[in-house]
Amino acid sequence: MQRQHQQHAQLLHPCYSFAADDDDVVDFSGAATQERIAALVADNPILVFMKGNRMFPQCGYSGTVVQILNQLGVPYETVDVMADDRIREGVKDFSNWPTIPQLYLNGEFVGGADIVIELYQTGELLEQIEIAAAS
Repeated sequence: MQRQHQQHAQLLHPCYSFAADDDDVVDFSGAATQERIAALVADNPILVFMKGNRMFPQCGYSGTVVQILNQLGVPYETVDVMADDRIREGVKDFSNWPTIPQLYLNGEFVGGADIVIELYQTGELLEQIEIAAAS
C-alpha cells in the first residue's frame, strides 16, 4: 500500500518549476488592451466577445448567444477571445463581468449568456437591438 502511495505521489510532483520575472508578466488590464477593447465596442453597434466565432462557437454559451442573434436576424460582429489572451482576460476587466460570452449594444454591456437568454425570452433583447440599430 505504501509503495502504491509513493508511486502516485511521484506523479503529483511537477517535473519542473517556473518562476516568472517582471518580463514574463502580462498585464491583462493594461491601457493598450483596454483601449483596443473600447475601440472594438465603440466601432460595432452589436458586438459579442465569445469563444470561437459565429460559424464555429467553441462553447455552448457562446453558441447560444449566436443562435439568439441569428434567430433575431440582426447584423452583428464577433471577437474570438481564444485568439488573444489579453483580450480574453481584458474584456472581463472592461465589463467587470467574469465570464464569456459578453454582448455589447451601442457601446453598452448587456450581459452574458444567461442575461441574453432572459432578455430574449421577455422580448427586451429585440427592443434593445432595435434601439441600437436605429442609433
